[in-house]
Formats: sequence, C-alpha cells, structure tokens
Amino acid sequence: IKPDYVCMLERTELTAEFFNHDFGEFDKDIVFICAGVVHPKAIEYLKGKTFIITQKVLAFPYYINLKDFSYAAVGFSVAHTLSYLATYLSHKNIIFIGQDLAYAENGNSHPDDYQNSANYESQMYEHILTTAYGGNGKVETHSIWLLFKNWFENEMIPNTRKMGITTYNCTEGGARIEGTIEKPFLWACENLL
Repeated sequence: IKPDYVCMLERTELTAEFFNHDFGEFDKDIVFICAGVVHPKAIEYLKGKTFIITQKVLAFPYYINLKDFSYAAVGFSVAHTLSYLATYLSHKNIIFIGQDLAYAENGNSHPDDYQNSANYESQMYEHILTTAYGGNGKVETHSIWLLFKNWFENEMIPNTRKMGITTYNCTEGGARIEGTIEKPFLWACENLL
C-alpha cells in the first residue's frame, strides 16, 4: 500500500525520527503534510521530498487572517487531519486501517515492528475498557485513544455524513468507532478502490 499523503502533527524529536528513512522511489509522489509545530528534524529529513507545512487551528493564524486551507492540521491525530483532507478533496469514502485505538490482546500498544518498541505505551496510561470492533465484547484502551475515538464519533463522522461521505472502519480489530461501517480491508479494496 502506498499512501498519497503522510501526515505529522507531533512536535517531539522521537516522532521526527519516523521521517529519518530513505525509501527511495517509494516516496516519489507522496505529499508529506506537517503541522507547523513539528520538530525541525522532521523538516530536515523531508528535504528533497514534496511537503507542506500547515498551521494548527490556533488563535495566531486567525489573527493574521491566513486562508482557510492553511488550517488543514485539524483534530488531535493524523487520522483526524487526513480525514478532513479527504473531505476537502471531495472524496466520498473514507477508509480507516490501523485505527485500533486499543491495546492488543497481549497488552502491546503498537505492532511488533514499531520502531520505538511494541509496548512503547503499554504502561504509560491507565487501561480503560471500551466496546470492541464488531460490537462484541470489550477491549482495553487509554484516555488519549478514547479522545481520538470520541472526536471521530462526535465531530468528524456526523459532519462527513451530512456531506454524503461514508466512513468505513477496515481495521478488523481494536475499539469500535461508532458511526463507521465495519468491513474487512479486502472488501474495501475489492469494492471501493
């Protein structure tokens, strides 16, 4: 899978290291979208690639009357920002993959090949139960992931529905995101792409 857009909102040097890779031709034609608050090393690593630096929705950009699209870094996560970008670009379907927003059954917070370790956030936050993908049972999450989930459910999805946009959750696990249509990723590839 090759993305059209890759987004970064976080300001830490640790997060900037995600861009410290040379994927050669694979990165060709990918647009990297960075909030203006990202660590300077993120921008350094993107030299020679196509990237956009955009403002978060803060008082200063409004005060100096930046144009509307300058506020593209909307929401609390890159998934929020990219969902809004999809609406700006008039897409009719938004497909979530990797939006587990929950710990794995073994307690890991991230996949085994995550560069900062699979259990990077496993003990960082109190574990909270929430409804599982598919609506059957519960999974453990934490307050930040619940914030992300609630933003999807209460802000993004109701607004995109009004615009005729359908949101599919093709993560096939993790927490249920109310308002999405849960489908296997293969189904989305065969029917929507």
